Amino acid sequence: MFRVKVTVMLKRSVLDPQGAALERALNACRDDALSFSEVSSVRVGKVIEMTCDGNDAESVKERMHSLADRILANPVMEEYTVSVESLS
Repeated sequence: MFRVKVTVMLKRSVLDPQGAALERALNACRDDALSFSEVSSVRVGKVIEMTCDGNDAESVKERMHSLADRILANPVMEEYTVSVESLS
């Protein structure tokens, strides 16, 4: 059994309005206790975590790359990474 995490992010060349709005909100607060003005270049993405059966981590990772490429991400606009951790 393996734990798989697929992280999907918009490509750097694609405008990320959610990330831009979050960055503005973090920097806009006038109260020093709530301000995070040191934060910049915010990008927002998603993480999909799954458990999968498989014989070995390398074959599971290859299969999950196929899943991510076909279903979880839009390769035109997004890029993704796949990490696989053995649970046994």
